Amino acid sequence: MSRTSDDQPIWARPEPGGRRPRLTREQIARTALEIADREGFDAVSMRHVAATLNTGAMTLYNYVRTKDELVALMHDELMAQVLVPGELPDSWRGALTLIAHRTHDVMARHPWALNSLQEAQFGPNAMRHFEQTLAALARTGIDTPAKFSVLTLVDDYVRGAVLRASEIRKRKSTADADPAAVQAAIEFGMAQLRTGEFPHTAALLGGDLSSFPEDAPSPAMAEDGLREQFERGLRAVLDGAAAEFGLT
Repeated sequence: MSRTSDDQPIWARPEPGGRRPRLTREQIARTALEIADREGFDAVSMRHVAATLNTGAMTLYNYVRTKDELVALMHDELMAQVLVPGELPDSWRGALTLIAHRTHDVMARHPWALNSLQEAQFGPNAMRHFEQTLAALARTGIDTPAKFSVLTLVDDYVRGAVLRASEIRKRKSTADADPAAVQAAIEFGMAQLRTGEFPHTAALLGGDLSSFPEDAPSPAMAEDGLREQFERGLRAVLDGAAAEFGLT
C-alpha cells in the first residue's frame, strides 16, 4: 500500500521553497521551545508560535501541519543541542561521561521536556544522538543487550538527576517566597521527631530535638552542590556498569 504525504513524518517532506522563505523549521522549533521555557509547555500552540514569529497561523501551517509535528520539531531541536560536536573520546567511559554531561545540561535548561516530549516522534537528530551513544560503546566488545542496558542505566540516571534538581529549585523558590511557611513546616517536622517514631532521622540530626540545628545535613540546594551530586552519582553509575558488564 502506498503512503500519502499525510502519512509521512515532517522530515520526509521538503521545506516550503521560494527564493526567500519567510521561516525555517529550526526557527519555528526554537520559538516553540522559548515559549515553553517562559510560559510552560501548555502555552505552546500553533497560534501562539505564529504570533511570536509575527506571522499568521495559516502561514505557519505551510511549514508545520499539526501540533504533533510542532512537538516533533521541538524534540529534534533539543536533540540537536544534545549532540556532542566533533569526535568522542576513545574510552567508553570518557565518551559516555561527555554525552551524559551534554544531555544533563540541555535538559536542565528545559526540564519540562522530560515529561512533555516523551511521545514526540523521533527525528534525524534523535537518531544521530542514539548513533553517538552506540559509538561510545563500539570498542567495548559487549553484546547488544548489554549495550542497551548500559545506555538505559546512564540515561535513566541523567533524567532522574535533572528531575530531582528541578524539584529542589522549585522548593527553594517557594521557600524564598514564603519563609514563614517554611518555618511552620520545620516546627511541625520537629514535633513529629519528638514522638520517637523516627529514630534514624533524629539520629541524623544529632539527637538534639530542641530546635533544628543550623548545620543539620540536608540536600544541597546551591547550584555547585547539585552539580557535585550529579558528578558523584554519574561516577558511581559508570563504576557499577563497569563491574556488571566487565567494561575496562
